[in-house]
Amino acid sequence: MKTNNKQISKFLSLILRHNPGKIGLVLDENGWADVNELLEKANKDRHQLTPEILKEVVETNDKKRFAFNDGETKIRANQGHSIKVDLEYTPIEPPEFLYHGTVGKFREAIKKQGLLKMSRHHVHLSEERETATRVGARRGVPIILSIRSGEMYRNGIEFYQSDNGVWLTDTVPPEYIEF
Repeated sequence: MKTNNKQISKFLSLILRHNPGKIGLVLDENGWADVNELLEKANKDRHQLTPEILKEVVETNDKKRFAFNDGETKIRANQGHSIKVDLEYTPIEPPEFLYHGTVGKFREAIKKQGLLKMSRHHVHLSEERETATRVGARRGVPIILSIRSGEMYRNGIEFYQSDNGVWLTDTVPPEYIEF
């Protein structure tokens, strides 16, 4: 992704996941924003955003953070919201193991409390250790946690998978985590 596109992606993450009011944008209950309204309000806020640039950012974002509706008239973030939205996920059976990347300073808290969603809607997990390693490395030297997701599911804990492949759950109790 081009450098400017990376900045636009960060801007879209802020607006579509955390603070649409920053530019006066209103999301619907499912997190969708009207594309024309987003473009108009982003440009009033001095962001140089065109329909072509927006489409390029959505299509080239390596984490597939954003999605258009079928007619490309609406856009939303796929997950990671700190604001209330209903992404209409359907519970799905996860693989036997999923992974979570973090850093050592959180190890003791995780051992006691498990993984908590904190200010987000869900705990984010990945199918690949490599993805978890990249996520954990954003904050320092990563440690990778193996999550016994299949066992969690059989014990009644729901899982969802976002459009971009991220696995989501409300919490991961410590007894399902292998350090």
